[in-house]
Amino acid sequence: MRSSSASPLVAGHGLGLSRHGRVILDNVDLAVEPGEIVTLIGPNGAGKSTLVRLLLGLTRPERGNVARRPGIRIGYAPQHLRIDPVLPVTVGRFLTLGAAAPADRVVALLARVGLDDIRDRQMAALSGGEHSRVLLARALLREPDLLVLDEPVAGVDVNGQAELYALIGAERERTGAGVLLVSHDLHLVMARTDRVVCIEGHVCCEGHPVEVARDPSFVRLFGPRLAELVALYRHDLAHHAHHHAHGHPPHPPGSPH
Repeated sequence: MRSSSASPLVAGHGLGLSRHGRVILDNVDLAVEPGEIVTLIGPNGAGKSTLVRLLLGLTRPERGNVARRPGIRIGYAPQHLRIDPVLPVTVGRFLTLGAAAPADRVVALLARVGLDDIRDRQMAALSGGEHSRVLLARALLREPDLLVLDEPVAGVDVNGQAELYALIGAERERTGAGVLLVSHDLHLVMARTDRVVCIEGHVCCEGHPVEVARDPSFVRLFGPRLAELVALYRHDLAHHAHHHAHGHPPHPPGSPH
């Protein structure tokens, strides 16, 4: 695991942006430290993806500023990345577009995300889960200090979602990278994250997932049932880790023990 220093990997202060007279973000502060997983949540249109673009420097804020650690390597998987099905692009070619890498490195990286013997497959022929893992592999190609994943499990079934979030957590443990996630799969992703930031144009609440799930702003946006699901999944994951550490067969979250 990489050693961390006192400064955050990326930090936005007082960020604001408007479009066509509508305020998208207003006075938003957000920082990501090395080795932590931060999850952005909020309703559709809350400004989550816009905030990510501001932090990455892809969009310029009208107000506030963004500081990124000098020399930082960032791996980014955007929310919408569609490959034209009539365009012949193999997985290996897609991974190295704009970022050359030897074939053995590509094969090793694909194996790292659980995809063996897929380098020569066409991108258009992949399942939703395979597509998500290839996007993760591309984001990992530069061995980033900061991994930014916008809706990384869109179009993936529940089992596949849990596996992907576990894989992202394992990458954090392996490399010490900071991770910034945007997700709608709240009960799953909040069970796997260190800190949650809920936005609705501004920061409504932030902190530990269980605390945030009980915050009145969160309950107003998502309902009380989700707080119970977050607590259940975190308990099940802790139980899973305890059994695994003591040599017991693991149980999937939510299954009877």
